Amino acid sequence: MERVWIRNGWVFTGGDHPRAFAGGVLCQGARIERVGPDPELQPLATGAEELDAGGRLILPGFINAHMHLYSTLSRGMGLKDPPPADFNQILERLWWRLDKQLTLADLGPSAELPLLDALRAGVTTVLDHHASPRAIDGSLDVLAEAAQRLGVRFSTCYEVSDRDGPEAFRAGLAENLRFARRVKGEPMLAAMFGLHASFTLSDESLRACADAARGATLACHVHVAEAASDAADARRRGAAGPLARLAALGALPPGSLAVHCVHTHMDEWALLRRADGYAVHNPQSNMNNAVGAAPVEAMQAAGVRVGLGTDGMQADVRQDARAAFLLMHHRTADPRTAWGELGGLLAVNRELASRLFGVRLGALEPGAAADVVVYEHHPPTPLDAGNFLGHLLFGLYQVPARDVVVGGRVRLRAGEAPGVDPAALAARARALAVELWRRF
Repeated sequence: MERVWIRNGWVFTGGDHPRAFAGGVLCQGARIERVGPDPELQPLATGAEELDAGGRLILPGFINAHMHLYSTLSRGMGLKDPPPADFNQILERLWWRLDKQLTLADLGPSAELPLLDALRAGVTTVLDHHASPRAIDGSLDVLAEAAQRLGVRFSTCYEVSDRDGPEAFRAGLAENLRFARRVKGEPMLAAMFGLHASFTLSDESLRACADAARGATLACHVHVAEAASDAADARRRGAAGPLARLAALGALPPGSLAVHCVHTHMDEWALLRRADGYAVHNPQSNMNNAVGAAPVEAMQAAGVRVGLGTDGMQADVRQDARAAFLLMHHRTADPRTAWGELGGLLAVNRELASRLFGVRLGALEPGAAADVVVYEHHPPTPLDAGNFLGHLLFGLYQVPARDVVVGGRVRLRAGEAPGVDPAALAARARALAVELWRRF
């Protein structure tokens, strides 16, 4: 069993009871064996591979609770229609045209680059949500294989929808179930049941998905009230809102992720709590799409567990953590908000990801997953158990990772991923993007 000793750093353990001290982390196999000052760990670390942090900051890996890897090849692409004026037009003129042109050959490169970016940012766990309606069968395997090559802890699902017809609906449902069977027992992979959104699924389709998810003991991963149009559609169908509709049709099994929740209300939040589900905030994407801002502080005060994702905007969830903080200040016009709320977002990411993968994530403590990051960062001011968020928001959010261990294996060493040629990955992606843009 491989052993790795990350030593000679300034450790912030994270977790529910954080500590900060000079020392390191000893990993045995996929789990953390011990954390503490180096003199305590040294007698236990005989034979372990050593990573000298050189006084740099050592943290648990970050978690991205909502990502779209398939968006990578759209970067810089021009639209062929007039600029979209609202969210539905963004879907119709960009994303729903793009996803129809994706082939299985496109998916590996579209996944590898953002997963490498995630490692470079110290993001070790990614929860993805995928769509490629003309290349559904086996699509989730391609993404998972990319994650395994890079060494990122990874969950994905296929976003089932009625928008591409009954054959694509059936294929998407089957892909979720097939992938869940394939990854069962895999420690670094996890499955969820993907749904696009309430407004692209009929009652009959939602019931079928709910039955399939529950039969496979899968939580759902679904966009909810990202724009006001989704909420209006649910009301036209006789529901109080998208969350109410999903709950009524059984499409929120325990542990489900309701992503965005920008246009939801207190009565719906109670339904999400009772369903044992989570909301996921994606502030940069919401601002980019001009759909509004989720009332995170009100949701948390009402008992909703709210996590944090990037929604494909980029791979670094630290950037969205900072955006969430600033957006909350701006929206509430109250500088007292966001400190506790931001800590809550990161804590919920730890909770939901730990539940999904069946191992303690986001904390450096004995028995937790050996997902450890050494950042290229010497704290310029004291960093202790109580002021980590100040360091994250005003410096650490932009610092690259130097060394990254995921599941006890070194996946980034001195800023480089062993065996990975970033220039070659980018060249391969560019060649595919040229053809994709031509088809778009």
